[in-house]
Amino acid sequence: MTHWVDTGIEYLKGVGPAKAQALKAELGIHTVGDLLSHYPFRHEDRSKIYQVNQLNGEDVYVQLQGFIQPQGIVGMGGGRRFVANFRDKTGEIELVWFQGYQYIEKSLKPNAFYQIYGKVNNFKGKLSIPHPELEIIEGHTPKSQGILVPVYPLTEGMRRKRLDNKFMVSICRVAVSSPQFHIPENLPIAILEKYKFLSRKDAIKELHFPSSIARLEDAKRRLKFEEFFYLQLRHLLIKGVRNRSYKGLVFEKVGQYFTEFYNNHLPFELTDAQKRVLKEIRADVKTGLQMNRLLQGDVGSGKTIVALLTMLLAIDNGYQASIMAPTEILATQHYYSLQEWVTSIGLNIALLTGSTTKKKRTELLEKTKNGEIHILVGTHALLEDHVQFEKLGMVVIDEQHRFGVAQRAKLWKKGQVVPHVLVMTATPIPRTLAMTIYGDLEVSVINQMPKGRKPIQTLHRAESMRPIVMDFLKKEIALGRQVYYVFPLIEESEKLELNSLMNGYDVVTSYLPTPEYKYSMVHGKMKAADKETEMQKFKNHQTQIMIATTVIEVGVNVPNASVMVIENAERFGLSQLHQLRGRVGRGSEQSYCILLSGNQLSQNGKKRLNTMVATNDGFEIAKVDLELRGPGELDGTKQSGILDLKIADIRTDESTLIASRVEAQKWLEFDELLMKTESAPIKYELNRSPHRTVWSKIS
Repeated sequence: MTHWVDTGIEYLKGVGPAKAQALKAELGIHTVGDLLSHYPFRHEDRSKIYQVNQLNGEDVYVQLQGFIQPQGIVGMGGGRRFVANFRDKTGEIELVWFQGYQYIEKSLKPNAFYQIYGKVNNFKGKLSIPHPELEIIEGHTPKSQGILVPVYPLTEGMRRKRLDNKFMVSICRVAVSSPQFHIPENLPIAILEKYKFLSRKDAIKELHFPSSIARLEDAKRRLKFEEFFYLQLRHLLIKGVRNRSYKGLVFEKVGQYFTEFYNNHLPFELTDAQKRVLKEIRADVKTGLQMNRLLQGDVGSGKTIVALLTMLLAIDNGYQASIMAPTEILATQHYYSLQEWVTSIGLNIALLTGSTTKKKRTELLEKTKNGEIHILVGTHALLEDHVQFEKLGMVVIDEQHRFGVAQRAKLWKKGQVVPHVLVMTATPIPRTLAMTIYGDLEVSVINQMPKGRKPIQTLHRAESMRPIVMDFLKKEIALGRQVYYVFPLIEESEKLELNSLMNGYDVVTSYLPTPEYKYSMVHGKMKAADKETEMQKFKNHQTQIMIATTVIEVGVNVPNASVMVIENAERFGLSQLHQLRGRVGRGSEQSYCILLSGNQLSQNGKKRLNTMVATNDGFEIAKVDLELRGPGELDGTKQSGILDLKIADIRTDESTLIASRVEAQKWLEFDELLMKTESAPIKYELNRSPHRTVWSKIS
């Protein structure tokens, strides 16, 4: 039997076929339930009526009552607008419409008494209210009910069809006032009682049309918990399915390769954090369950050596390993780093990328298939069907947010028995985001840098200080150091007014001329072989300055490079700035990151650059980045569909997120398969959810 919330939106009073089509096309609202789940993003307090002489030009929303006198259409072309005067007993203010003014002009009644609501605009001392909300008051008595009026997310398409917030308020009020209004409960009684939550029906009604601010907060608290609870529950269900469905490989011994490398070939002493992570991994691979672990570590914290030791565990137990990176540059960098280490203990390693020749590819594929290759390093090329292993036991995925779920799963399925999986990221993830996106993975963090590393000094310099910056580069180069110089674009962009790479090169060489100073240049449009040639010249000290775009964000390890200059730094996100900074500071000498910007900065631009100057802590930087950009804009999350949160916010609702995780874990301990009567509300919700299929066997 179809529930009332599944009724088509066109059948709700006040909607009809035409408006229903707009709701479906613009907002994805197909049913009454969809409408009630289209939550308001704020509420306006309509309890106060202002008078015109009380307006002081501040950028605030106000409610006024009085009369409107049309003045007509003024201006030409794109500046055309319709203007009217609003007056009450204390004065006048201009009302202006830039769109839909033909309709407004026809509908205004000169002698009617209006209640208007809008945002006061102050342009060169003249006050106006653009596109105010209008309501005729019969008998000078407002028709609007309630003092807290919901404001809904709308699209320009909705507004063009004159389906405004007033329309949304109207149909939502019809829905919650219907005799059929009922929302099935989706939280167990035990959780409702423990947290003293409103029922789902009451919470949704109060969220749309709160009877008080306190009840509005109660509604938000309940609905935020609900969103997080199901997000966490799905992660834990995926993990449970994986553990029940797939037997993990058991790596019982620490054998000759691990022991030989650890005792005799470690390039540096491991930090306590690296040792802790290795213990966590060793514990995982003994359990008989498939390991799925996320390894977070700041740029230069030593994740690669941990990944190698993890792969050596697999090899000691008779299995092969692979490591997949998102770019040829990074895959090649891994290959050279690992090759130097593993050949010393008698292991075979190979590199497979899109640039691998046909002859070489055929040879290494055969060796991989018969088990001669112990470690295969590569890019997306590893995902091709003809890449087969004899016994794949460990998969390492680097910068994993750059791979889609389906791509990762494809590599994961190449083993005859499911291999253990270690996913790594050098982009630190705040705790709340990690819990939200990677809730089905165990998480390890390397939060120490190798001994002997000096903290990078980060400096912000405006364009006017360019000569001083260039003199500093000359001094560093005179000391035998090398310099990265990064530009944001390769082509000119008038819109963004950024320096292109080529113009930037001309600027730099005007201060540091050739042939006295030698340059490498790398950008995204170069062939992989040409990029590698340029990078190797820089790495081998044949050049002193690397001019590049953000292609060098990951994958270049030159300990002698002591300065990173980032041009137009205000145009970069915090995460990218931090990644770029991590290209220096890899040797024992003091290193510097210089953020060059325009003289005028936005508020967010200032905060980003000030944060970079203030801290080298990647997790602190990630936290600020999350606050500034929001979770949906961070790498790998926007397209994932995981963060489709309607009301909860991982930036501000951490305590609710943690509580929901705890309750989801407790509930599955109580009823792992959701078969008990008490789990009926949960099963109902999961069956209705668009995520009802298990998303993937790997995250």
